[in-house]
Amino acid sequence: MPVAKLTIDDLKKIKAKVHKEMSLRDGDRRVKITVHMGTCGIASGAKEVMDTLLQEIETAGANDVVVTTSGCMGLCSREPLVTVEVINKEPIKYEYMNPNKMRQVFKKHVLEGEIQTPFVLAKGSEITK
Repeated sequence: MPVAKLTIDDLKKIKAKVHKEMSLRDGDRRVKITVHMGTCGIASGAKEVMDTLLQEIETAGANDVVVTTSGCMGLCSREPLVTVEVINKEPIKYEYMNPNKMRQVFKKHVLEGEIQTPFVLAKGSEITK
């Protein structure tokens, strides 16, 4: 199956949507989801994961969820990667994501609070204090 190409227009649309959502939800966000979209992530299917996530948020009417993107974390062999940060909880990094796993993570973790352990790469932040 050929990999879908991400165009400059796709990136502009994602950026515009993220900025719009961040400004609308500033202050009342409950969850931040980061889809890691470096070239390795995109080549592994991060665009499809992002598209699925945005569809799930829209379908659920989840006004307290913001989506962001980032570049490569340096774990190219584990892509696509998604980080879910629920307020007052440790961040969870999910590995080898695909649209079906993203749907499950969104429904079970984001909406119901149940971490999807089989897909977890790491818990917590890589930044030490």
